[in-house]
Amino acid sequence: MSAVLASGLATASESAQFFAAQLQFRTDAADLAADLIAAQAQIVVIDTRSTAAYQAGHIPGAVSVPHRTMTVESTANWDRQLVYVCYCDGIGCNGSTWGAYKLAKLGFQVKELIGGLRYWQQDGYAVATGDAAGVLMANTIDCEC
Repeated sequence: MSAVLASGLATASESAQFFAAQLQFRTDAADLAADLIAAQAQIVVIDTRSTAAYQAGHIPGAVSVPHRTMTVESTANWDRQLVYVCYCDGIGCNGSTWGAYKLAKLGFQVKELIGGLRYWQQDGYAVATGDAAGVLMANTIDCEC
């Protein structure tokens, strides 16, 4: 018997629902970069890591909000009409998951960046350093998917 099929197989309809749900919850570096370059005003990128990690290198345009500091009080003036994209170091870190979870519990629309800063850099996108958010100016990377 096939090792791939041993656990069963979802129907096409079940698969479509599952993958549609994943796309509602996550985004990738190429899609985020496209929105940052296009200056999509409804997207806010949140770096959920420590302030020191943010200063060492972050996605241009990202705001430093360590997930441990996310509270009703710290987000009281945030716009609930915006979509917040959370990221951390990468798949070995759950800071983006914690950040997205906390923001969702507080009533914000959120997505999580697949692979975090590691996949962002692996895909060849620039990083900014220091306290300034910076701006992603151009996309010289062609997504091969």
